[in-house]
Amino acid sequence: MEKITIKANGMSCGHCVNAVEGSVSKLAGVDSVKVHLDTGNVDVEFNPSEVSLSKIKETIDDQGYDVE
Repeated sequence: MEKITIKANGMSCGHCVNAVEGSVSKLAGVDSVKVHLDTGNVDVEFNPSEVSLSKIKETIDDQGYDVE
């Protein structure tokens, strides 16, 4: 497993948390997702042999948030 922190701009409420955590957690190979509204960070633990970092970032972007 690999642990990363992704910076995502535009998250401001519980709906944002649910949208990001819900969509990313559905990806095969993702073990855990935690959004931190105060910092705009998304902590993800995933298996890189099952899902790519770019796919995770794309999924967050698809929810309408800007990934750095």
